[in-house]
Amino acid sequence: MPLALRLEDVSFSYGHGTPVLRDVDLAVERGEFVAIAGPNGGGKTTLLKLVLGLEQPSSGRVEVFTTRRGYLAQRAQTTIDAPLTVRELVTAGRAPRTRLLGPLVRADREAVRVAIGRVGLERQADRRLSTLSGGQQQRAFIAKALAAEPEILALDEPTTGVDVDAQEAIAGLLQELQDELAMTILYVSHEFGAVEEFVGRIVLVRGGIVYDGPPSALPDVWHDPSHAHA
Repeated sequence: MPLALRLEDVSFSYGHGTPVLRDVDLAVERGEFVAIAGPNGGGKTTLLKLVLGLEQPSSGRVEVFTTRRGYLAQRAQTTIDAPLTVRELVTAGRAPRTRLLGPLVRADREAVRVAIGRVGLERQADRRLSTLSGGQQQRAFIAKALAAEPEILALDEPTTGVDVDAQEAIAGLLQELQDELAMTILYVSHEFGAVEEFVGRIVLVRGGIVYDGPPSALPDVWHDPSHAHA
């Protein structure tokens, strides 16, 4: 399979501080579903931002072989509390594919409708976000990212604050998106139990990549004292 992205000997630090990431080599094929796990402050969100072009490496090279990227950042409560409906939120996600000014055209409205349908929120489309459950809210934010019709979907802690049933439902939704759209999915979390059965690969990040492989081989690494709390 062709590559979706590649990082070669990448290091990153904020200002002149201690490097957050050191000597990272990573290649992801198109259509892969990859979980990126690690402790808080370990560099997993920074790694995601480098892939998305939101940060630039201090050294090394980052290559992403697609221009269409969807991003679900860690949720901001102020956004959820805003008087937005699901449809309005998802429409905002269409911005990368539309003109800066003027009304949405038919293709934009259809993309919004399809994105809402893919996450199963048709009946809630005109309800305010604040009236939805935590799991439904996260589905709405995923739909927002899908509205841009991305080839890479990057999610940062997408199941934080939702119950176990909602976590499993979101994981199943992501698996469906990968199967139906051959989408490359990068799923960042300090916990990965909800997606472990769906992903083919887990990347553990703690200042660098300390493990990169299938979930089936993970326990020996996960319980190694040198990787405690990873």
